[in-house]
Amino acid sequence: MKTFDTIVVGAGFAGSVIAHRLATEQNKKVLIIEKREHIGGNCYDYVDDNGVNIHKYGPHLFHTDNEEVYAFLKSLGELENYQHHVEAFIDGQNVPIPFNLNTIEKLFPPSLVKAFEEKLLEHYDYNQKVPILELREKDDDKLKALADYIYEKVFVNYTAKQWGMKPEEIDAAVTARVPVLIGKDNRYFHDRYQVVPKKGYTRLFETMLGHENIKLLLQTGFDEVCAIEENKVMLFGQPFAGKVIYTGPIDELFGYEYGALEYRSIDLQFETVEKAYFQHLPVVNYPNDYDYTRITEFKHIHPVNTEKTTILKEYPQAYAAGKNVPYYPVFTEENRQRYEQYSRRAALVENMVLVGRLAEFKYYDMDDVIERALSVYRNECGV
Repeated sequence: MKTFDTIVVGAGFAGSVIAHRLATEQNKKVLIIEKREHIGGNCYDYVDDNGVNIHKYGPHLFHTDNEEVYAFLKSLGELENYQHHVEAFIDGQNVPIPFNLNTIEKLFPPSLVKAFEEKLLEHYDYNQKVPILELREKDDDKLKALADYIYEKVFVNYTAKQWGMKPEEIDAAVTARVPVLIGKDNRYFHDRYQVVPKKGYTRLFETMLGHENIKLLLQTGFDEVCAIEENKVMLFGQPFAGKVIYTGPIDELFGYEYGALEYRSIDLQFETVEKAYFQHLPVVNYPNDYDYTRITEFKHIHPVNTEKTTILKEYPQAYAAGKNVPYYPVFTEENRQRYEQYSRRAALVENMVLVGRLAEFKYYDMDDVIERALSVYRNECGV
């Protein structure tokens, strides 16, 4: 049997970054165990029958201010600059999101626009980002009226659809991810680096994992080749002495011993539209209308000259293990306590390191999880 130095569970960014570094910089033999039939995790993309590069698990847009993370991604393949724009359908028209001064100008009469702008700039700096729940707490009648409008039209119904609960019941870090911008920049992100891979995300993963030191087992669960016995990892029935990088669901790893962690999932419905373009920009949110939360048109992200286009409608739903994909951790106190139990249990397993959204029960953007993986590699993989 081939000898491996490291086991990596999961072929998304968290596991692939570490596997790539181990193989290329330390000449380590790495076994990657991946439950799905493909690499890339939720960033997996492919060209569909319409000739459109689509993201199988919803739109993924890379943005970061981290020089190291950007340099790492750039080392894997050619990147194209891409500035993401989102609008929301509110009161019969599409308006810029995040909600900003341009949005105010589109939704209110000139007299109110001036009053709102003056009040906002009286309390906040230009281009400052303000969480909606913070804005609602301001002791000013005009600001409160504006904040209540934004809350009702942009946040409350979208949140109810996305999370199945009210914004006040969600961790503040979640609602802060889509703030009110006191400025006129309509871009959805404002990081220094905003790019997409020219040849798609899957090609980046092929570059990361296409090394002679990396063995990949697709459509294989952890428990099919590994087991935990007396806090030691067993590989093919034999004790494994190397490092184990685990990026999968931590509750599944321990047989849901302390109960299942709660996630939200999405029913992704792709549709072919018989015309060149369906909408004028990549994403339109629908906070108050329809059962879906947003429509993405991928031709705006990866431009291609085709007669048809592909759109994606997202219908949020509860997560059920084995039935759909766990996308967003639900940050309630009960889930936090349950995760801490699993984390303490995992700490007893020799040479096991938890990395990524499912293993750490933490929401990561792409740049965050790459940064985390690079840090784990430096600090815990013998560098």
